Amino acid sequence: MKQIIIAKLKLHTESAQFAALRKTQLAYRDALNYVSRYSFEHGKMSNQRALQRDCYDEIRLKFGLPAQMACNVPRQVGATYKGLWTKTKQNAALRSAGLTKKRYKGLDQAPTYVSPTLTYNYHRDYSLKSNNQVSILTLDGRVIVSYTGYDKHVALIQHGAEIGAAKLWYDKPHKQFYLLISLELERADPTPESHSHVVGVDVGQRYLAVTATPNNEAAFYCGKAVRAKADHYARLRKRLQKKGTRSATRRSVILSGRERRLKQDANHLISRRIIDQHPHSIIGLEDLTHIRERTKRRKGQKASKKQRKANRHASKWAFAELHGYIAYKATMAGSMAVKVDAHYSSQACPMCGYTDPSNRPNKGLLFVCQSCHYTLHADLVGARNVTMRTLLTRQDWMSTGTLLVSPDVSCDEAKALRQQRYSELRWSTDTSPRRRGVG
Repeated sequence: MKQIIIAKLKLHTESAQFAALRKTQLAYRDALNYVSRYSFEHGKMSNQRALQRDCYDEIRLKFGLPAQMACNVPRQVGATYKGLWTKTKQNAALRSAGLTKKRYKGLDQAPTYVSPTLTYNYHRDYSLKSNNQVSILTLDGRVIVSYTGYDKHVALIQHGAEIGAAKLWYDKPHKQFYLLISLELERADPTPESHSHVVGVDVGQRYLAVTATPNNEAAFYCGKAVRAKADHYARLRKRLQKKGTRSATRRSVILSGRERRLKQDANHLISRRIIDQHPHSIIGLEDLTHIRERTKRRKGQKASKKQRKANRHASKWAFAELHGYIAYKATMAGSMAVKVDAHYSSQACPMCGYTDPSNRPNKGLLFVCQSCHYTLHADLVGARNVTMRTLLTRQDWMSTGTLLVSPDVSCDEAKALRQQRYSELRWSTDTSPRRRGVG
């Protein structure tokens, strides 16, 4: 099994090297915008080969980019337009089904590239030297720059990791260049014997994550302080947007970066603690794909002030980012993450299997089964249901020899069969979990 990670190397440049790298970055960005405009004017092309055929010579002559960079530009623009076309088609399908009235406007004008980040190919545009040095291609030729980085990443670069493409990133506030190198690591293939422990993770708003194990162990990761800070940034940005001046816009961009880093830090911390507490485990995560379309909530003028605030919380927290962090860190630590069906995980009783929205009175933190009167913290009930579904995935793995890392709900029939199996699951009779409050 292969795992890809990103090593971040800090480049220590001299003044001439700094100027050469910056000049190359800006020329690469100008070439991206040129090809983007060309694609838009010629039917919003997404075919990378056609863009390279039509624009390659102009990129070399007008912007002076080397051959490999001139090939990377049409590929990047083509990938951008392909993603925009995918979103446009998805939006058209949703509009025809009556699920939304908003029209996707991503292809109304040519995409503009603002970031000067450029792509380097290993052994063509850059190569690693001894004594922690890297040779990087610029418009003025190659420059040899010394670097520093995380000790474990540097050790992987020097011993055994398969090195791939890299991105040259510029930190404008600090005027610092970084080289982001992709490393491909070889990991032992997991087996049911090596991953005998199971843990389920339920994500939410009041508690960003709740974990549960079959041994009735539980951990709560509170998000109250982090969410309050994010709400503070949202209020500041709202006032700045009303002001509308250029300085207010610059300040708003700065606050957006702070909020993004705040959430990234919280997700990194939670994922690291989950992985450290459950080594060599199968970690079950809810499959939240299309969760916004599945959940019915009031929006716009029909929603109350409290509902609009809840909608903003649900739409702005990066649950997919948290799942991604857990997945890659689990692989690095000898564990693995699998997706399980999230349908009705917060409404199903883990003791009797009765599923109904009324099991969550007023959609609060208390779960009260209307059939067997089982009462527990609602988020912990969700985590237990995820744990049982993960156990079912491991049992299928042991019996068939094939591990499904995501549930098969491609059709209504498959979904109904899985729901029938889930309704037969029962939790242990011990209803007193050993709880660990975190955060």
